[in-house]
Amino acid sequence: MTQLHCYVPDNIAQQVQSRANEAGLSLSRYLAELVKRDVAIHANWPEAYFDNFGQWEGAPLERPEQLPVEDRHEFN
Repeated sequence: MTQLHCYVPDNIAQQVQSRANEAGLSLSRYLAELVKRDVAIHANWPEAYFDNFGQWEGAPLERPEQLPVEDRHEFN
């Protein structure tokens, strides 16, 4: 696992430590959760992303008929 280091003003460090304590987490775990949450938010499509491509103007899309499930041999 990668270890990250950063510097913040003392008053911010105190506030973050206080929030970690309130959450019942170590400071390291609390910061890791914040980073994970931020990355997850930005991993999704940006708001209104698909509006940039306009509306579909072709024929209605239809799902093709499903093929039958294949028979499989059981291995013992």
